[in-house]
Amino acid sequence: MSSLPPPDRLLAPTILVGVDFGLPNFDGELEELGLLAQSAGLNPVARVTCKRKAPDAALFIGSGKADEIKLMATQLGAVEILFDQSLSPAQQRNLERHLELPVNDRTLLILEIFSQRARSHEGKLQVELAKMQYLSTRLVRRWSHLERQSGGIGMRGGPGETQIELDRRMIGENIKKIKERLVKVKRQRQTQRRQRERRDAFNISLVGYTNAGKSTLFNALVKARAYAADQLFATLDTTTRQLYLGEAGRSVSLSDTVGFIRDLPHGLIDAFQATLQEAVDADLLLHVVDAANPNFPEQIAEVQRVLVEIGAGEIPQLLVFNKLDALENDRRPLQLEDTFDLAGVATPRIFLSSKSGEGLQALRQHLARTVTGGASQEVQGEQSPENGEAVP
Repeated sequence: MSSLPPPDRLLAPTILVGVDFGLPNFDGELEELGLLAQSAGLNPVARVTCKRKAPDAALFIGSGKADEIKLMATQLGAVEILFDQSLSPAQQRNLERHLELPVNDRTLLILEIFSQRARSHEGKLQVELAKMQYLSTRLVRRWSHLERQSGGIGMRGGPGETQIELDRRMIGENIKKIKERLVKVKRQRQTQRRQRERRDAFNISLVGYTNAGKSTLFNALVKARAYAADQLFATLDTTTRQLYLGEAGRSVSLSDTVGFIRDLPHGLIDAFQATLQEAVDADLLLHVVDAANPNFPEQIAEVQRVLVEIGAGEIPQLLVFNKLDALENDRRPLQLEDTFDLAGVATPRIFLSSKSGEGLQALRQHLARTVTGGASQEVQGEQSPENGEAVP
């Protein structure tokens, strides 16, 4: 199957394609896909969008739009076509034959970025599992060299089926081995969590949409050196440190987790279950939001959806509206602490800037009150009042 360019083919000219099926939150500018492409080492040279009532069964976008993209690719020297939506194996194969170029979708793009960024043993295993599961659905008649094999009397199926079955079996065996190794890693994590529980640790996990500034906030709070950059999925591996809260006279356990994103592949959620388990087992979630992003309501909704999916939807949250320094003066909040309506629940919110440090002390004080029980009514409890709908 086609794959994204390796690191030595950085900045490969790529055409981005998005189809508006009338669903909410369609990214008409393909801005997020462009950021993902750049994170993977691609160079978006053109963006193509179109409207359809339903995907074309064969080419997803229809033959007319496919011809338009083929001509554009020739004129611009594009070497890759990238779709914002997930393609079926048949659609991907048909498009590659029609366009005579590698065609990939958002799912593979995210998997490729995760593959490039994973550093820990667990992270690499999780990404490999997700990629194997993705590959397992795209084996049928995928490679031309399989056509040299032929079926016949007494043989099963048609061209290449023997090799396809072999590939499928090998992938199936790899998936089984990776799952077994991840079970061991999960046991190790459970042992570590039990040790923290015996120490009566209070566990806090940073969650949020990718590039909301979680790692920068993590570094600011615990004086760590976790990698942080202005890019999507800068951090994949969970990092845990002790955070001392002077006002509470004790330390808490603070974990930085992988960021969420729209249309995160379900296979990736399953594969990263061990990493996201830190969020599931937390006593409090610091839900970090990019306050300067105009699409922050949709990003909050997406994070909430994933949290529910992994079983962390009922854990108390504190909303941290980050990047206060990036807000224009007329968009700055009148007060740095208030509440926000989160699914009908008045959830405490704090505005701050991890970069400048503004609001960090207020966050520490709030965490201290929560740990000592002084904010039991404050952390996600009562129905939202009028000011719960305030936005920057």
